[in-house]
Amino acid sequence: MSNLNTKATMIPSYATPTPEAHVPEGHKAKSSLWRVAFRRLLKNKLAMSGLAVVLFMFLACFVGPLFSPYTNGKTNLAIMNQAPSLRHWLGTDKLGRDVLTRVLQAGRISLTVGLASMVLSVFIGSILGAIAGYYRGIVDQVIMRVADLLMTIPSLPLLFIIGALLSDWKVPTDYRMYIVMVMLSIVGWPALARMVRGQILSIREQEFMQATVVLGLRDRRKLFHHLLPNIVPLLIVIATLNIGGSILMESVLSFFGLGVIAPTPTWGNMIDTANNLIDFQERPWLWIPPGLSIFATVIAINIFGDGLRDVLDPKQRK
Repeated sequence: MSNLNTKATMIPSYATPTPEAHVPEGHKAKSSLWRVAFRRLLKNKLAMSGLAVVLFMFLACFVGPLFSPYTNGKTNLAIMNQAPSLRHWLGTDKLGRDVLTRVLQAGRISLTVGLASMVLSVFIGSILGAIAGYYRGIVDQVIMRVADLLMTIPSLPLLFIIGALLSDWKVPTDYRMYIVMVMLSIVGWPALARMVRGQILSIREQEFMQATVVLGLRDRRKLFHHLLPNIVPLLIVIATLNIGGSILMESVLSFFGLGVIAPTPTWGNMIDTANNLIDFQERPWLWIPPGLSIFATVIAINIFGDGLRDVLDPKQRK
């Protein structure tokens, strides 16, 4: 009996398994990597300050006009070109419209164009780059030659030509915003496609991709379940940085009257209202608020993007 009792005490007693014990190791590793990246990002005060500015601009532009009594945009020549006051915090423009409300409404258009063109360019560039890097051969040659052709043409003159054609064809103002989104995405996808192609060429030779060949997985599953998920951090960084560039390009086009034109307000065409020396010297409230909005938003987005690159890009880690 004593021997039995001794043996019984030597048998280890296992506790009830926790739900974490049933989680596959791969999912644990992925979640832990994203948690570590998120914690590192929180410690980057400069990146978080940039994110705070970006979130503030989005909230101000999309929520702020809802509380303004001047959202209808009616003209009132009796109060035209008034300096900032308690009633009009940033003054009024040449048609007597509240400048602050128009700056916020313009931010909606500029931010929407920048965000939408970024999504389109990342989607097109990542898909075409992944297809070119995976299949190689004639498919790779066709896609990359088209990308090289677009990259050899300076983007700003190309956008000027397309914008001039839109003005010549008298495209309605309501549709110009969407056309500008497509224009910016066409200019932005080639560089991204080349970058994604290079990453796919290196990843497809790794052991886990050779295992997918042995398992007989379809090409679609290899691309969308194994290759593209491995370059998500790179896509996040590029997408964040591209938003600032798209906002700048849209502002330049609108400033020259080749993008979104009045009466639809954007930060670019609001700066264009100060098109003479008198407005530039004596009425700074017409062009400084939209100019500062462009500057603060683009700088904040770039700072946040640099912080993301330091966190997500393994080559940047110390």
